[in-house]
Amino acid sequence: MKKKLILVCLLLGIVSLFSITAAFADPIPNIDIQIGDSGAGKPATSSLSIILLITVISIAPAILVLMTSFTRIVIVLGFVRTSLGTQQMPPNQVLVGLALFLTLFVMSPTLSSMNDVALQPYLKGDITQTEALTKASEPIKKFMFSHTREKDLLLFMNYTKMEKPATYNDIPLTVLVPSFAISELKTAFQMGFMIFIPFLVIDIVVASVLMAMGMMMLPPVMISLPFKILLFVLVDGWYLIVKSLLLSFNT
Repeated sequence: MKKKLILVCLLLGIVSLFSITAAFADPIPNIDIQIGDSGAGKPATSSLSIILLITVISIAPAILVLMTSFTRIVIVLGFVRTSLGTQQMPPNQVLVGLALFLTLFVMSPTLSSMNDVALQPYLKGDITQTEALTKASEPIKKFMFSHTREKDLLLFMNYTKMEKPATYNDIPLTVLVPSFAISELKTAFQMGFMIFIPFLVIDIVVASVLMAMGMMMLPPVMISLPFKILLFVLVDGWYLIVKSLLLSFNT
């Protein structure tokens, strides 16, 4: 009952706000909100456009994570911090920010292609919105298909019982996106495993030395952490990690 009352009050407040704005204030420039019939025999579409815009904005993080190189990059960077054992160094903001800019760098050819074949022709009025969306999906499909394992793709294709597509453009995004996502997860974990090995060796050596010296109460992490950081700095670890990530998207 309380939830219904709160919902009714919220709706009344929105209606009152619109009424006051219409009566005592000038209309907001470049925004036209219309509810109900437009009076010309056609339903108003501005409110639906706003709803669609809010929906797109709300799913934008999922698009960024699942349809770009962001997943692989941020997971590998997380593995680097975990293997070093530096707790919150680098901070999450630094890792996510670095992952975002690396994603922008990796995806720049794809984004440029989408801009050339879809966005610019649509802004010039040469193609319709539907054609623009279709053309924009082709470069991103090409990127995802090139980094998706056949086994993962067949998993979702067999589940939906779809016929074998002639090209990657015939694969729907509902099949390609989850296939690409689990392929990226597997690749990221494989790279993370390789990153863990040298630091694990240091932990084992330090623990063995402390055990042989009879220093049972001294945590091995306290001794191994400076050595792991020193090794990572001497081999220029961040350069090697970023280089490996960039090369992994060229295959």
